[in-house]
Amino acid sequence: MRKRKTGFMIVPWAAVCLAVIFSAYSPGRALGQDTGEALFKANCSPCHPDGGNILNSKKTLHKKDREAHNIRTAADIVRKMRNPGPVPTHPQEWAGMKMFDKNKISDEDALKIADYILKTFN
Repeated sequence: MRKRKTGFMIVPWAAVCLAVIFSAYSPGRALGQDTGEALFKANCSPCHPDGGNILNSKKTLHKKDREAHNIRTAADIVRKMRNPGPVPTHPQEWAGMKMFDKNKISDEDALKIADYILKTFN
């Protein structure tokens, strides 16, 4: 009676399975770091904790304030991220929101952030 070797097949199959799983996801995606919430927390929450605004309490991310400033859609939010407003002319004026260009936040990620804002801060 011949003894069957079954253990030798497990190692290659496990390696193949792990390679397929990890190649399908980037490290950030595998950890869920590309969600709108995670992107918001990484890029926006320092100035907009809980949807507020530490620089200007009249310009929060809550629906009533967004709509008061004609920001109603995800495209409006992305436009604001890309071009937050004029740069102050006086050196002592606070610059306000910094610009998040496509090199800092991709269009795809900017839309994820915008969708998160619209769904979260009513």
